Amino acid sequence: MDTIQSISSAIQDKMTRYTNADFGDDDSVNSVQLTEGISTSATHIRYHPGARLWQVRSTLERILLFLGTFLFMVIIVLSIVINVVEHHLQMSKLEQARFVAEQPCLNESCVIISSHMLEAMDLSVDPCDDFYAYSCNGWVKANPIPDGKSNWGTFMKLEQQNWLVIKTVLEQPIDTFKSKAEQKAKMYYESCLDTNDTVETLGAEPMFDLLRKLGGWNITDAPFNISKWTLQNTLEIVQNKYGVGALFSYGVGEDDRNSSRHVLQIDQSGLALPTRDNYLNKTADHIKVLNAYLEYMTKVGVLLGGDLNATKKQMEDVIQFETKLANITTPSDLRRDEESLYHLMTVAELQEKANFIDWRQFFENAMKVVQKKISSKQQIVVYAPDYLGNLTNLINDYQNTTEGRIILNNYLVWQTVKVFTLCLSKPFRDAYKGLRTALMGSDGADEPQWRYCIQDTNNVLGFALGAIFVREVFHSDSKEQAEVMINNVRDAFKRNFQNLNWMDEDTRKVAIDKADAISDMIGYPEFIKNVNHLDERFDNLTVRSDRYFENNVNINYYNLKKNLEKINEPVNKTTWSMVPSTVNAYYTPTKNQMVFPAGILQNPFYDPRFPDSLNYGAMGVVMGHELTHGFDDQGRQYDKNGNLNHWWNNKTVERFKERTKCVVQQYNNYKINGKNVNGNQTLGENIADNGGLKAAYHAYMDMMKNKQEPRKLPGLPLNHRQLFFVAFAQVWCSAFTKEATNLEIEKDTHSPAKFRVIGALSNLREFSDEFQCKVGTRMNPEKKCEVW
Repeated sequence: MDTIQSISSAIQDKMTRYTNADFGDDDSVNSVQLTEGISTSATHIRYHPGARLWQVRSTLERILLFLGTFLFMVIIVLSIVINVVEHHLQMSKLEQARFVAEQPCLNESCVIISSHMLEAMDLSVDPCDDFYAYSCNGWVKANPIPDGKSNWGTFMKLEQQNWLVIKTVLEQPIDTFKSKAEQKAKMYYESCLDTNDTVETLGAEPMFDLLRKLGGWNITDAPFNISKWTLQNTLEIVQNKYGVGALFSYGVGEDDRNSSRHVLQIDQSGLALPTRDNYLNKTADHIKVLNAYLEYMTKVGVLLGGDLNATKKQMEDVIQFETKLANITTPSDLRRDEESLYHLMTVAELQEKANFIDWRQFFENAMKVVQKKISSKQQIVVYAPDYLGNLTNLINDYQNTTEGRIILNNYLVWQTVKVFTLCLSKPFRDAYKGLRTALMGSDGADEPQWRYCIQDTNNVLGFALGAIFVREVFHSDSKEQAEVMINNVRDAFKRNFQNLNWMDEDTRKVAIDKADAISDMIGYPEFIKNVNHLDERFDNLTVRSDRYFENNVNINYYNLKKNLEKINEPVNKTTWSMVPSTVNAYYTPTKNQMVFPAGILQNPFYDPRFPDSLNYGAMGVVMGHELTHGFDDQGRQYDKNGNLNHWWNNKTVERFKERTKCVVQQYNNYKINGKNVNGNQTLGENIADNGGLKAAYHAYMDMMKNKQEPRKLPGLPLNHRQLFFVAFAQVWCSAFTKEATNLEIEKDTHSPAKFRVIGALSNLREFSDEFQCKVGTRMNPEKKCEVW
């Protein structure tokens, strides 16, 4: 109680002090009260001094309090103003950045690129109706087929630019060349140009000399004695000395089932005209070709001394024989199953299958040039056993009569003559113009001789010219940049495997292994930059600047010998079969290798100054195309080591084939000049076009993740995803004569350029999304075909 009373007394004392206080500068009382925190009615009064507090303040205190309050309000207002200004500045910067991003790129490179693309396009065409026309109509209009040519396109245009580079160097003095190989290339080029008129002076004499070595020709005055003639001897001369494929073709290549070794290979061959349809389809166009062929043969025979009527009759017999060969030749579209084509047998077994010649003797004769022996147990891969069996019956029919044997000899000699006719004087070269026009729609008369000679030199001494080309125009950093692009496309291609519900998990894993194992060769083979290695390659080739015909005979023999040297030797999987200046690329299944020569790593396919959208749309798709060839209907039959091998799950194979049927039917429905594309013949290339486009697009999109959208090109109302597709399409801008188109449909494994664009894009949903093509439009059909 005392305690309570004492506390109560203390509170009362404090209350008395509170009410009597002067509220001066001493705030200790208030502080004490607040820290004690006693909850009574008296303490609530403590918080409401009200007007009394202001009244007890001095004038100075009032002024200071007012100023403090005013300054506090000013600070708050300034803070608000600053925040508002900063916000507006930040929004202004964002708007400015957005404005800049929306403005087109106006530097010199962007303006030039945009100009070229716009010139090629036709913006009046609906891209959802015909993307090829949308992308290429302008190019076709501005690039008519040059005189003397049957077709013209971006590939050929770039190729001729490459030839100009080489031409400039080849016109330099011979002592300025860095290697003997390059000097030989210059001499061959000069022999083709015939600057000394040696070809014209010699006339038909080189061919007469060849005919004598062949044993004569019944059509001409060259002595021919049928009683001394044998098919065996003539075939050995034609095939093993002059390298001409007649009746059949043979050579040494990688064994499909054991790609680490070389093996003899033999296949059907022997038709002078490009396709069997030229002989068998009796349409007006094909009859026109056959008539032109007969006229060409007759003109050559007469130029070599034959009587017009007699020559024509004998040439008609040769055409009849070739027509019978065409009948037993299997069409190319039925020869796409690699496993069914492969037949490994011994020479002795081949002899039983086709005994129209002594095969062991034939191959022993061939191997004399490389000093190698052939036994009856020597293995050989036969790709056309049925053809060789039927050929035996056909030849036996002709062998039974003297007239038939003369026809066989006329056929074999003609096969050789036609190979070398273009190496003779102008009347012989002119004789071919009519046939060329019937086949291609152009006689080539207006083609400058230097262009033909550069192309010819490139065909026979391409690696020597490649050394010149690489030295002049190819930049080493292009190799590194191309390697990065290839790997990006490969990664995108592999990632897509997860989306393929038709592929089982085990097959998916080994498919990834194969994709990883594909080697890529970029630019050029290293040996061309080593003078000694380059010279060694052509050491045994003799070339003279004044002997064009003789040079070609030597080259055929040289190539045959180089090929035969590989028999039973291990395979070097780093060798190239395409020369560096070529505007093309390829994939080899037995090497599991893709090659991208320096010739194609240039504008418009690739340029370091281009936006990535254009490089991936053009060169990236080419890379994806070659990569996909390892998984098309033929390439997928080879494993990662390049061996023909059943390495897929059977169910997956069946589902794969079902998907390819869709592709075949899709391209079968495309028509040009009244002729349908052969969807089966073009299947591999169509699969590669579709898979390559898809892989390249996703590689581009993956690379652009977390990157700002590049500025648009001036004058082009397209974003860079859309520009990717335009770049792809413009690679294929081209024009063909009617005849060249018809020949392409019959012979080529590629679809016509227009359908390479339309076919692949119409199957890609990402394209339709980007251009907002409604379902049911031509470029966005409801039914799409997808393999990879």
